[in-house]
Amino acid sequence: MSLLRHYQLLQEQAASLSTELQALESRDEFKKEKDFLDKLKGLMQEFDKSGSDVLRLLSPGENSSETPARRKKRKLKVYRNPISGETVETRGGNHKILKKWKDQHGAETVDSWLIEER
Repeated sequence: MSLLRHYQLLQEQAASLSTELQALESRDEFKKEKDFLDKLKGLMQEFDKSGSDVLRLLSPGENSSETPARRKKRKLKVYRNPISGETVETRGGNHKILKKWKDQHGAETVDSWLIEER
């Protein structure tokens, strides 16, 4: 493609984009959002605040980089094997001895050995 043709295509695209911009700028929704953004930026400058400061103020627990998100701690479960008398304390089902018991006796049986949950 010649440089002249490429230039003409770019001019057509620019004209098309200009038309789209004018249509967007004439919409009421755009005007409201633009007005809001302008006022927000003005307030941020007036009070010397950044965007991250505003986010931290609006949702202090969610966007704070100082406090990482944590899962709720699982309950401690205590199982006692009535056959051997052995006791297992676990916060999850991935305990080596608990898995061994479930393989030998079945999951329902081992679940019935739960004696305490804290």
